[in-house]
Amino acid sequence: MEAVSPQSPGPEVCSFFSTRIIARRNLSSNAFELTLLKPPAFTFAPGQRVRLKHGPVCRDYSIASAPAEENIRLCIRKVKRGLLSPQLAAAPASTTLTFTGPHGYFTFKASPRPAVFVATGTGIAPFCSMAASGDFDFTLLHGVEQAEDLYYRDLFQTRAATYVGCLSEARSGSTAHHAGRVTGYIEKHLPRRACDFYLCGRQDMIRDVTLLVDEEFQGSLVYSEAFY
Repeated sequence: MEAVSPQSPGPEVCSFFSTRIIARRNLSSNAFELTLLKPPAFTFAPGQRVRLKHGPVCRDYSIASAPAEENIRLCIRKVKRGLLSPQLAAAPASTTLTFTGPHGYFTFKASPRPAVFVATGTGIAPFCSMAASGDFDFTLLHGVEQAEDLYYRDLFQTRAATYVGCLSEARSGSTAHHAGRVTGYIEKHLPRRACDFYLCGRQDMIRDVTLLVDEEFQGSLVYSEAFY
C-alpha cells in the first residue's frame, strides 16, 4: 500500500469571490445543506473545497455539487459552539458571503484499480460531487451514528456499484445497514484486492482505515482528506 498525499507539488491558484445564500435545507438533526449562488467565473474539480468567510471567521467546506450545476451546494455539520456553522444555520436567504477557491487536491484519479470511497459524517460531500459528475463504478462506505445521518443515500444508491451505510449506534440485528463502523465492514466484507481508497472524514477513521489497508490490501493506494 502507498499512502498518497493529496497535496500538489506546486502552489494553489485560487481567487476571491462574492456570493449569497440561495437556500438551506436540513439533511439530518445535525447537518444541513447550504446552496450558494455560483459566481460566473468560479470553476472547480469534483472533490475540491471553498474557504468560506463570514465576518472575521473562515472555514473550509468541500463542495457537494457537480461543477455543471447552476449553484454551489455545501454539506455542513452543525457544531453547537462552532464559530461559523451556527451563523450559517441561521443566516437568512440573500445573506452575502465571500469565499476563496477552489482549494485542495482531493480529486478522483483514473486507475485500473477499483475505487473505494470511505466517509464519515459530512465527509461524504466530495464524494457527492464526484458521483454526480461521472458514471464510473465505485464502492461507497458512509460511517454515521444513525440512519437519519445517511444523507445523499438516494444519489449513491443509483451511482455506486456498492453502497453501504455503516451505523455505529445500530443494533447488531439490523439488516438494512451494516451495524458498526466502516473499519468493521472493510475488515469483514471487502474483498482483498488492490484498490484506490479515498478517505474523507474524521482523523481517527483515516488512521484506522489506512492501517487496515496497509495490512490487508496489498498494492493499494490511499488518498485522504481530514474533516474537523
